[in-house]
Amino acid sequence: MDSSPPKTITKALPRFSELKPPLSEDIIEALDRSGFEVCTPVQAETIPFLCRHKDVAVDAATGSGKTLAFLLPLVEIIRRSNSYPPKPHQVMGVIISPTRELSAQIHKVAEPFVSTLRNVNSVLLVGGREVEADMNTLEEEGANLLIGTPGRLSDMMKRMEFLDFRNLEILILDEADRLLDMGFQKQVNYIISRLPKQRRTGLFSATQTQAVADLAKAGLRNPVRVRSGAESKSKTPSGLYCEYLKCEADQKSSQLVHLLIENKNKKLVVFFMTCACVDYWGLVISKIPTLKSISFFPTHGKMDQKGRDTALASFTEASSGVLLCTDVAARGLDIPGIVYIRSLAIKDREVLEKGLKAFVSFVRAYKEHQCSYIFSWKGLEIGKLAMGYGILSFPYISEVKQDRIGIVGFTPVQGITFEDIKFKNKSREKQRQQNLLARKDKLQQEKRGKRKKSSKEAVDDSNKASRKRKLTGRQRQTIQTAQDEEEMNGDYSLLKKLKKGSITEDDFAKLTGAHDYV
Repeated sequence: MDSSPPKTITKALPRFSELKPPLSEDIIEALDRSGFEVCTPVQAETIPFLCRHKDVAVDAATGSGKTLAFLLPLVEIIRRSNSYPPKPHQVMGVIISPTRELSAQIHKVAEPFVSTLRNVNSVLLVGGREVEADMNTLEEEGANLLIGTPGRLSDMMKRMEFLDFRNLEILILDEADRLLDMGFQKQVNYIISRLPKQRRTGLFSATQTQAVADLAKAGLRNPVRVRSGAESKSKTPSGLYCEYLKCEADQKSSQLVHLLIENKNKKLVVFFMTCACVDYWGLVISKIPTLKSISFFPTHGKMDQKGRDTALASFTEASSGVLLCTDVAARGLDIPGIVYIRSLAIKDREVLEKGLKAFVSFVRAYKEHQCSYIFSWKGLEIGKLAMGYGILSFPYISEVKQDRIGIVGFTPVQGITFEDIKFKNKSREKQRQQNLLARKDKLQQEKRGKRKKSSKEAVDDSNKASRKRKLTGRQRQTIQTAQDEEEMNGDYSLLKKLKKGSITEDDFAKLTGAHDYV
């Protein structure tokens, strides 16, 4: 009797040419040319369902191969449509993704497969480009497959009434959880409302929140839920290795610098909490002598589209380098580099201002973070964090004052007159000096105006002051608390406007008083 342990039988993943219903020969040839032969788990399970005209709700992590999982059936569904080949302005498919970069990537990946279709033109519609240019493209060249972000897609659908959606075959919602997290619910709902109900819909999401579930109920008809093999147990693709390092807030950047040096010949991505943090560290890290040989590529949502495209393209083409970008995860910064970072701030006002803006934006984003059980506001070592950001004098932040957060670990720089710190950029320094002179002139005018106050008004003011009752300690505390609450509510309101894009980060800094400390 054989006493050897039983063998584990693993079902082999199918080749694209083995899928049922079969993909067209044109698609198989395009896959071969691109080097794709065997399906990933999510592709093997999703493609057959969509090709059989089933709606799907797919749990798909980034890196799982989900882009081909919806692009291939989309092309096949259009090819087999009764309306194929379409007329120039007859839209047969729409793909919505949360970011410009992801939309551009999907559009690029789709090209070799869409090119197998006769008279089908795919158009990329994202923000950061001239609206008129997109309108001209749609009108002159036509559009049969729209790929883009919710804002620009919904805008074009409202403006371009000649676009015909009556025969639309398929809608794809990629990264659905991020679409909703980023506040695109209204635009997504509008797009769905304009499309025929008799369509196929694919919803792809890395996480399954209640909002995603509600969207699935509203936009999908009897969907098949796809949880592919190993991907269902973990949201991390099997080929991606993750690790983390726990350290003090003022030690993080020294660890980051060490990591960058150790991997200087590789490609890395560093995520920061806010756009201001990317601006600041993109400026500072590139000036650290030990990192001079490394190429850094900063990119975030507040940059113009050309700058974002250039940074991403340069990073993609580079053999090594570091992409600095925004995400929900945050990084603090270093103690060995603190002296050098502070010396940069003393020598260049640009470093000073960007550091202050980055620090204040980080603190407010940290307090507002939805994962409060991870991002503990009361546990934030804000003093050490300020040191890491090269802050010379701790700024007034209403949230810190309101919640009485200590700044243990922060040491202010002595003997520095902040107004005397200049920009290295001569034109910016000239403009600053002009602004300072204008501010002084305004203050002098206000003082002269006060001197012209009539003697009667002065007497009245004196009498009013003498009639005021002296407030008790409790009354003063009540008034102060009310003022603090009013100020904090005002800051929260401005933060919401910043997130919605109603105001810029510069406006936010000015209105919250951050500029007063630089």
